[in-house]
Amino acid sequence: MGSLRIYLKQSATYKICKACIRNLVDFLDTLGNIIINGFAALKYILKWDVQWKELIEQCSRFGVSSLPITISIVAMTSVIVASQVASEMVKQGGGNFVGLLMTMLIVREVGAIMSGFAIISMIGSSLASEIATMRVTEQIDAIKVLKVDPIRYLFVPRILSGLIMMPLVVIIASVAGVLAGAVTTDLTTDLGFRAYFDSAWFGIYMKDLTVCLLKAICFGGTIALISCSCGYNASGGAKGVGLATTKAVVWSFVAIVIWDMIFAIAFFF
Repeated sequence: MGSLRIYLKQSATYKICKACIRNLVDFLDTLGNIIINGFAALKYILKWDVQWKELIEQCSRFGVSSLPITISIVAMTSVIVASQVASEMVKQGGGNFVGLLMTMLIVREVGAIMSGFAIISMIGSSLASEIATMRVTEQIDAIKVLKVDPIRYLFVPRILSGLIMMPLVVIIASVAGVLAGAVTTDLTTDLGFRAYFDSAWFGIYMKDLTVCLLKAICFGGTIALISCSCGYNASGGAKGVGLATTKAVVWSFVAIVIWDMIFAIAFFF
């Protein structure tokens, strides 16, 4: 019986099942920590118990520092799409709809999604590694000894900065994307700027702008919450910091794609 147990533990099926169970437990544990930390931070946000100096600093970090890379990614994506789509639409007689298509694409999807990816890569990973380092070096324990709630001190300013700054970043990046699409269309086809913007003006609605801003708010808050939570629950020294940062990035990517799917089904299905 003992030899059979040893044989089973060495089998590939046992190792696969054990890995699946371990990953499932880790998934539920991470999700539970994110939800608990989110509600704890929401309590302070609703009471407007905020450290204003820290909030301003995090807003500058979340918005201003990430703006150049965000604008670059959205603009280059717009250039890539316009360079391939505009000429083909003109050939098929759909030149009057190029501006409409590009604007809808950028406002509804590209502006928010690509900005979210840029924010995750630059700011989300930074937040996770910063708080994870504080955890493994026992700085968070020192904060607790001083009778300061780490959720109020670390989470609330970062989450609020995401909620406040992400819509502004998305608006600026989307405008840059629309302009980049117009320039690319003008260079690759016979359409002028007037035809492009006339088409864009008559094809965009207030609903699209509202959904874009709501999506940006959800993206910003989610990225900040997940990054802080993954860093807050880090352990194991330098290796733990790396794992927490990786987990924060992966979870944030998956979360904003899920949010995007929810908004698409709810408003455009």
